[in-house]
Amino acid sequence: MKNLWSGRFTKGMDKFVEKYNASIEFDKILYEYDIDGSIAHVTMLANQNIVIDEEKDLIIKGLEKIKERMNNNEIEFNTADEDIHMTVEKLLIKEIGDVGKKLHTARSRNDQNVLDEKLYLKDKTLETIGNLIDLAEVLLKKADEEIETIMPGFTHLQHAQPVTAGFYYMAYFQKFRRDIERYVSSFERLDYNPLGACALAGTTLPIDRHITKELLGFANVTENAMDTVSDRDFILEYIFNASLCMTHLSRFAEEFIIQNSQEYAFIDIDDSFCTGSSIMPQKKNPDIAELVRGKSGRVYGSLITLLTVMKGTPLSFNKDFQEDKEALFDCVNTLNASIYIFARMLEKTKINKENVANQLKKGFINSTDIAEYFVQKGMPFREAHEVVGNMVKYCEINNKNVEELNEKDIKALGIVMDVKDIKLFEYSKCVENRKSFGGTSPIDVRRQIDVGINFINNSKKGMR
Repeated sequence: MKNLWSGRFTKGMDKFVEKYNASIEFDKILYEYDIDGSIAHVTMLANQNIVIDEEKDLIIKGLEKIKERMNNNEIEFNTADEDIHMTVEKLLIKEIGDVGKKLHTARSRNDQNVLDEKLYLKDKTLETIGNLIDLAEVLLKKADEEIETIMPGFTHLQHAQPVTAGFYYMAYFQKFRRDIERYVSSFERLDYNPLGACALAGTTLPIDRHITKELLGFANVTENAMDTVSDRDFILEYIFNASLCMTHLSRFAEEFIIQNSQEYAFIDIDDSFCTGSSIMPQKKNPDIAELVRGKSGRVYGSLITLLTVMKGTPLSFNKDFQEDKEALFDCVNTLNASIYIFARMLEKTKINKENVANQLKKGFINSTDIAEYFVQKGMPFREAHEVVGNMVKYCEINNKNVEELNEKDIKALGIVMDVKDIKLFEYSKCVENRKSFGGTSPIDVRRQIDVGINFINNSKKGMR
């Protein structure tokens, strides 16, 4: 069978050109969306008396038969058919005859392509939001379980201040909460029906794009046909959101890798998420965390690919846009798999509480609390900062922790302080007293968890 666009041409494509030009090997996964879009389109054409009802019924019956055959893997895809749109149309004509040639009335592959991608991405965006909600719920559960567990908080990978593990988990919850919010927001911009934009300028035929909007479950209709067929913002936005989400996952994975090391031994990653060495029998490698960290590069690559494709393309449609699909499909698969597997790994990871407690004794992590103690006594903070710095240096020289100072030490330091107040700087007290909004005190972490639960419940309602 000749190409459906071959009328103007005197010769066919070279086989190498045909293969290079085709996208069927990867866009065939869009077949259900393509067929659903075609069924909605011909239903609208019949409603507008552009085709008769008998033709509509025959076309829909043929399309449903093709979908069934594709569901059953009975179709052999051919690069000569170029893409999923031409494949479906050729199969339809073969199935029902010349009536099938009426399906492409008042549409173009340009708007059809955007339609298929939007329908696909609507489903995948909801899947991504669902996976992020799942991960966020695991974090909320972990935060609740570890709301009293004290651990060192870090800056510059050095011990900084005591915090709770629940507070730490809620820090990552906030990052993934923002990822959810970004995808919810981008879904609203995605939810516009492009069908009927045609090649770039609409059509002279009396179509009604609001009918296909309703049939396909879109909230709105795109405003400008030229923008519609040249727009890939919705794909770029998904991939940008994915890149930022993978950044969050990669940072979390990096911390898992560090905290799982013998030097830290803060956590124990379950055996089912680790691998061994082919030569070293003792090894237990955090490979899944490392893979999550590494796969962020694939997603970033998808973003750079599509940004580069789009940056120099004039209005309206260009064949360059064919390069959007492989980047999108790989990004979607990588992101959703990474979120899901990280949530499962997190569920089964345990904190080594004894090791964590021992690490609290290093690095004078209660120093800021001591400085704030002097501030409460009326000392200017900058002066208090210097006083505590001297205390730390004294402790280092004398091989002591601040909480081990006695009356003799305080006298030697020349500071005005009741030795009994040293107890105020126990790690549990330091954490308990950080009650400022957003702080690490168990009271405020409980508030953060409650706010998080409310957010997740509302997010679930919004997806229904």
